[in-house]
Amino acid sequence: WGAAVRVLVLVRTWSVVAGQVRYSVPEEAKVGTVVGRLSQELGLEAGDAEARRVRVVWQGRRAGVEVSGASGALVVSSRLDREELCGKSAPCSLRLELLQERPLRVLHVELEVTDINDNAPLFPAARKNISMAESSLPGSRFPLEGASDADIGSNAQLFYTLSPREHFRLEVKSKDETKTSLVLILTKSLDRETVPLHRLVVTASDGGRPSLTGTMELVITVLDANDNAPQFNQSVYKVQLPENTAPGTVFFQQTATDEDEGINREIQYSFSDTVPARVQNLFIIDTKSGEMRTAGELDYEDVQSYDLEIEARDKGTPPLSGHCSVELEVLDVNDNAPEVWVTSLSVPVSEDASVGTVVALLSVSDRDSGANGRVQCSVWPTSPFGLETRFLGSYSLVLREALDRERVSEYEVEVRAEDGGKPPLRASRGVRVPVCDVNDNAPAFSQAVYTVLARENEAAGAELARVWARDPDEAGNGRVSYSLWEGVSGASVSGGGWRPASSYVSFEVRAVDAGEPPLVGNATVQLFVVDENDNAPVLLPPAGGGPGLDPFAGGVVGGSVEAASDAGSETLWAWAAWGAPAGQVVAKIRAVDADSGYNAWLRYEVLEPRGKGPFRVGLYSGEVSTARALEEADGPRQRLVIVVRDHGEPSRSATATLSVSLVEGGEKVLAVGGSSSSGLVLPAEGGAAAGSASASTNVWLVVGICAVSSVFVLALVLYGASRWAPRSAVLSGPAPATLVCASEVGSWSYSQRQSRSLCVADGAGKSDLMVFSPNLPPPPSVPAAKDTSQAEPSSLLDT
Repeated sequence: WGAAVRVLVLVRTWSVVAGQVRYSVPEEAKVGTVVGRLSQELGLEAGDAEARRVRVVWQGRRAGVEVSGASGALVVSSRLDREELCGKSAPCSLRLELLQERPLRVLHVELEVTDINDNAPLFPAARKNISMAESSLPGSRFPLEGASDADIGSNAQLFYTLSPREHFRLEVKSKDETKTSLVLILTKSLDRETVPLHRLVVTASDGGRPSLTGTMELVITVLDANDNAPQFNQSVYKVQLPENTAPGTVFFQQTATDEDEGINREIQYSFSDTVPARVQNLFIIDTKSGEMRTAGELDYEDVQSYDLEIEARDKGTPPLSGHCSVELEVLDVNDNAPEVWVTSLSVPVSEDASVGTVVALLSVSDRDSGANGRVQCSVWPTSPFGLETRFLGSYSLVLREALDRERVSEYEVEVRAEDGGKPPLRASRGVRVPVCDVNDNAPAFSQAVYTVLARENEAAGAELARVWARDPDEAGNGRVSYSLWEGVSGASVSGGGWRPASSYVSFEVRAVDAGEPPLVGNATVQLFVVDENDNAPVLLPPAGGGPGLDPFAGGVVGGSVEAASDAGSETLWAWAAWGAPAGQVVAKIRAVDADSGYNAWLRYEVLEPRGKGPFRVGLYSGEVSTARALEEADGPRQRLVIVVRDHGEPSRSATATLSVSLVEGGEKVLAVGGSSSSGLVLPAEGGAAAGSASASTNVWLVVGICAVSSVFVLALVLYGASRWAPRSAVLSGPAPATLVCASEVGSWSYSQRQSRSLCVADGAGKSDLMVFSPNLPPPPSVPAAKDTSQAEPSSLLDT
């Protein structure tokens, strides 16, 4: 086959010539017999078959024929047995392939192997023993098995003959062309005493030429007549047996007698053919003793009694038999647990269902009888359901208590049944009872009051906070919608329209579920606007009406200060005397920031000249003072560029240019006295203006001290409260909240080093508690007072 496969792969490049021829050869032909010559079919000459590698292929088996290399003819190469090749099939055709490899050619050959009469008829056995009672009547028929012939056709057609005997004849009937029935018929009564044994020969001949035959010997033994049947002492026996009897238990033994002698009185016991097979499988009967025992398990609930027909058959020929009946009554035992069925179930149950509502109908039964079948039922858990019964075997599962779906949404109820047997048997059945929701819960917010921080300059539509109301109901009853509600007018705000900003400081959110009727919940939202550093510092004019500086004792301040900020610029001057000691205040820069908190906390720095100049500026006061004693070497004029920055992130700033003229002490007084029309201000020491300014300063100082103290006390209280308040992005509490982060709204801020914080902002929080007044100018009616504070303001309180 390997060579054939490799050759067939070349089919795409080689030309293949296909054809088909038929040959016929008789079976058992001698080896070398010519089946057919291939010269015409393949165009072969003598000797070409071997050169062109012509061979026979037949399904991988030895074909029995081959191509002669010398003559090129198809010849018999081994024994051909039609019966071995085809059996009884007719005709016997073999499909072969002649494969020529050079060049590649295939010739399909159908080889028919014809039958010859080489098989004689054959009986199943050469001898057959038949026993016949001497009481057998003429006409009795005894079927025989015929012979078989492996040949086919006329070679397999059989004819039967029987050796002549006066007591028997052979009846032959053809069922079809291949099947024949043989019957040996008794033609005369037998006499065992005259001829106890008959020997007959049955001969079978086939239709071949010549005919072949086969024989079978019939040995007929004449038996003594058995004229007495076995007899039982009674026709019916009654037996009782518990259904839990173990297999193999003996429960009955019957006895029959036979008056015959010898083998005719030997008895065998068996079940009658009328007993069903399934019943016979439950019991075993001893064929010799008649002892009966159980073979399987009995079930009273399946069958309560059995009627067992017993046959006692002797060993006579022909055998005779007697019969009796064993009536077996099965006694009940408690071997079946109760059964519980749910015949009707009305679920889900509405949580507002009234007490006494029927939830399910149950049916209970027990296959046992008597007390074993009496069933008592109960339900677990005992609440909120109970059982009621109106007639035997039927129960109603009813509601005993009111339901609450939000507490228990589903119940797993177990119905338990117990019978009255000893010991009792039990069974249970689970019933799942879901509870259907009704709208009995209003939406409830997690907090009564929400404190919300909102950044200023937020775009319209920006999300400020999320509030959530919980409704334990389900589906539409628990689906909540929200709206703003104005408590004064009683109308909800659902759309646009102008409203004053003050109305958003505190408002009410209303939550309404989709139940029927709908239920409502409310919560109050307090809104704090968080400051952003969107305003740069702005330089202020001097309080006395001058263009930018305040007068101080011990020096003359006036002229112009050139200030540059987001609002524009102006020019001012200041004067200082030579020889003024270090720390002498010569001017004060005043600025204000419209923001709050850290965003409005200003600091002052000298931008130019860099390095060690003769002047310095207070970091938070804005006071320009001498850094050392002034000398003539400092020149007649000093120009300072001072930058004012807030503490916002990022910080914003403004710059001021201060020109300080250095003069002699006497010159300064003359200059000041002669330049009042040009904006110069003289130091008012002890005058009415000075007294008024001092009084105003004292008043504001007292107010500032009180404010600082109040804020400090409030900070301590809030710090204690923060120890118990959870960190949250939204401040809330039972009362209106008043805490604001300094980094956001500019009032105060707790340190982030604390374990809890009252305020949480998006940006970085300050680590100190700051208390300070906003940088606002004094009222116009109060002149600028002399600032007596020379040191940096103490506005940082560690927390």
